[in-house]
Amino acid sequence: MKGWTKVLLAIAVLVVAVAAAIPLFVHANTFRPVIEKQLSRTLGRGVKLGDLRLSVFSRSLVAKELSVADDPNFGAAPFLTATEVRIGVSLRPLIFSHEVVLRDFEIESPQITVIRDSSGEWNFSSVGHRAPTGTPASSGVAENAASGASHGSAGPLPDLLVDRIEVEDGRVVFSTVPGQGQTAVYDHVNVTARDFSFALEFPFEFSADLPAGGTINASGHLGPVDGADAAATPIEAHITVKNFDPVAAGFLDPEDGVSFLADLNVHSAFDGQTFTTNGTVHVENLKLRKDAAAAPKPVDLAYSGTHRVKENSGQIDDAMIKVGDAEIHVSGTYRAVARSTPGAPGTKGATATSGAVNLEVPVLDLKLSGQNLPIDELQSLMTAAAVRLPSGSKLKGGTLSMHLAVTGPAKSLIISGPIAIDNTRLVGFDVSSKIHGIATLSGVKTGDTTEIERLRANVRVTNGGIVANGIYAVIPATGELSGSGTISAANQLDFNLVARVSSASGFGKVGVSLFSALSGGSGKKSGVPLRITGTPDEPYITANIGGVFEKTTRPITSFFGKKK
Repeated sequence: MKGWTKVLLAIAVLVVAVAAAIPLFVHANTFRPVIEKQLSRTLGRGVKLGDLRLSVFSRSLVAKELSVADDPNFGAAPFLTATEVRIGVSLRPLIFSHEVVLRDFEIESPQITVIRDSSGEWNFSSVGHRAPTGTPASSGVAENAASGASHGSAGPLPDLLVDRIEVEDGRVVFSTVPGQGQTAVYDHVNVTARDFSFALEFPFEFSADLPAGGTINASGHLGPVDGADAAATPIEAHITVKNFDPVAAGFLDPEDGVSFLADLNVHSAFDGQTFTTNGTVHVENLKLRKDAAAAPKPVDLAYSGTHRVKENSGQIDDAMIKVGDAEIHVSGTYRAVARSTPGAPGTKGATATSGAVNLEVPVLDLKLSGQNLPIDELQSLMTAAAVRLPSGSKLKGGTLSMHLAVTGPAKSLIISGPIAIDNTRLVGFDVSSKIHGIATLSGVKTGDTTEIERLRANVRVTNGGIVANGIYAVIPATGELSGSGTISAANQLDFNLVARVSSASGFGKVGVSLFSALSGGSGKKSGVPLRITGTPDEPYITANIGGVFEKTTRPITSFFGKKK
């Protein structure tokens, strides 16, 4: 037994010695031009490798540097650079026939630059395009391949077949030409593709750190790679995103005032032209205006829709926003419209004459609706939208219904349509006591809550403020109110209403009846004109009774049967 152990040990030592000696007889750098040429022809881009060394035990050629050229239409800087690449090869043909058979790739710490121009084209769209026939051989493999990226054919794709392609700890930088905002950087990018082939569908896994925090993970199937436009390659994936901050990541302009943190769970399928997607979104710290506080409760969203890539437009079939028991539905379309801004003449995406760059601005055409929404559940959204009520007051109970149209560019939206409120209370605010004269003239004090049986209005919200028409309210303290008014962008109120006593009750009815009597009306057929000014925090309400105090010589208290 000891003898066999010694024999096996000797064989093992001999195998290790032979394997260690192979690199002494196989000069790895002699294969570098062959591999560069093969990869350049495959990608349609110039590929350059650093010095190669053979690792027998990992069955790979290891290069300390890798560079892949970009489409020259997007610049001269490389599309991809890496500190190290391991190229898996079959050892037998490599050693005995000096033939390179590629098995897999492991790219370590690459930096990839992804660029989108103003027409929507990506710099990776031309990957796989073959160099044109007749390119002079003297110009070199790398140069020919790079030229072919712009002017090559979109014929049959290369027949590269490998078991695995793996990217470890990469960095992807997204930018636009011309620049339209801050660059988005994804760190710690890891990608694994198995059974890779340009001509077949293959499985993949992807993970990365999002710009300014958060993570993204995706898995699914990709391919076959589109020979005319790699960006049109079909894909189906399940995507999860954690702690996404769209403002910090540069997806939303801080000046728009919208901010939040979101977790997403999405399924998406792309057929080369259209994304079909559905999923759920969990939103924390939602703010819908710059001067708003963050919503104290989370908002959940379930949605389905489509997005057309070339037109940069899409449709929301249904998005259900859920806050507690309240459900708000959104549907409609969106599209990108070019907006001219000053740019550098001659830059890709700029006009040749004026130098104006066509930037894409999203334009919305949505419907937002909700029926009998519990107002108590909507308090969180009201906070996020900076809905302002009189100081120290709060809405409690009741329901809100709305059917609103949301149209126009994202930065100057127009929100319009009817709203209806039923059976709510404005706690901490008594409207009858705030109408200057009613409480004083009636000689009584009212409570600190305003009951609102019904409120109807047609609203129009723009950057210039809010216009409310067709206001109709039933408030027991004051009766029926009707009229219209505005809230300016500076939060200045200007409302003209008429209060009719027929529906008033209690102390409010005394005051309204008094004003109607002083004005010469019956209190049922005529009404009291009310003017509301000030701000939503501190409204100032006056009754316009036009010289009533000059017309009467009777003491005010006599209206209540009191002696002077």
